[in-house]
Amino acid sequence: FGSSCCAATKVPLCRAMALVSVGGYDEPAAKRARMMQLAPQLHNELVAVQGVNRKSGLQAPTMLLTGHEAEINSVEFSPNGRHVATGSFDKQIFLWNVYGDCENFTVLKGHGNAVLEVHWSAEGDVVYSCSADQSCAVFDVEKGVRLKKLSGHTAIVNSMQVARRGTPMMVSGADDGTTKLWDLRVRRCVHTWEHQYQMLAVSFDDTAERVFAGSLDDNIYVYDVRKRGEEPMMELTGHADSITGLDVSKDGNYLLSNSMDQTIRLWDIRPFYAGPAARRCMATLQGCVHNFEKNLLRVRWGPDDQWCAAGSSDRMVNVWDVQARRLLYKLPGHTGSVQEVAFHPNEPIVASASSDKTVFMGELGD
Repeated sequence: FGSSCCAATKVPLCRAMALVSVGGYDEPAAKRARMMQLAPQLHNELVAVQGVNRKSGLQAPTMLLTGHEAEINSVEFSPNGRHVATGSFDKQIFLWNVYGDCENFTVLKGHGNAVLEVHWSAEGDVVYSCSADQSCAVFDVEKGVRLKKLSGHTAIVNSMQVARRGTPMMVSGADDGTTKLWDLRVRRCVHTWEHQYQMLAVSFDDTAERVFAGSLDDNIYVYDVRKRGEEPMMELTGHADSITGLDVSKDGNYLLSNSMDQTIRLWDIRPFYAGPAARRCMATLQGCVHNFEKNLLRVRWGPDDQWCAAGSSDRMVNVWDVQARRLLYKLPGHTGSVQEVAFHPNEPIVASASSDKTVFMGELGD
């Protein structure tokens, strides 16, 4: 299912001007020297390109992926790091190679409206998604076909996540105010938590025993997957605007939340935390910008829980050192809002999805 309209472009870190002889390779050296003397101002503009200490296996330090016909809302690397999936407002999911020319090798179709979030299975053979068409979907990567449409929501499905281990489950949150738990073995909804406001972001904890749901009402609700009570077991309060992104650390101890109040918060979600829920917020990170577009800007942990990254409506890719509580990188390049930033599982590479219809993949320095 390769798409001929898709392309990857190498984007050099620095650009150098070069003088090209117009007469061929057999011109006398003296003539070429005279040509150089005729344009000394160009000679002054020459930039010395230093040898670049590469940090990854990317073909170039920065790669630009183009081919989607509308805003790109989500991006995620496969577990082995060889592929990357992108979901777009054009209703399609593109699968790309990370290395070499970054070819688009599969287009997954089946949604009837914008794809808002995509995730890989732990084995890397399945891609899960949610859409504004009020459904979630399961796709076979090798065959490039939709295996199952998960219906049950009655409004836009804003977010979904799959369990990292144990019983294969998925959670989804939608504008109908519900958070649904799906058993992927039978591919149907097994429980629904209801709320009066829209749910914009959802995530499992590390063991899939709890569900975190971020709402339009500025709060994060924690539901018990085992007991499946109607009321949340805990509420995380502190944000002053809607929650647009959630992600649990790889060690399962901490939660990151992105909010339209222009902050990212770090929460201690260890089950045996002794303090009150109000004190679970450990830090507030600044730098992420939300604007009038009210996009669902996500937040993601790095592979070793040292760094985190988030999109921003100011067209920048933001990367923080979580332990030091400081902004490490503010990377330009996009011409539209950055919706999501994902880390490569094995190498210092980030991928960013933007409303400008492009994806950048680039390696980070020291």
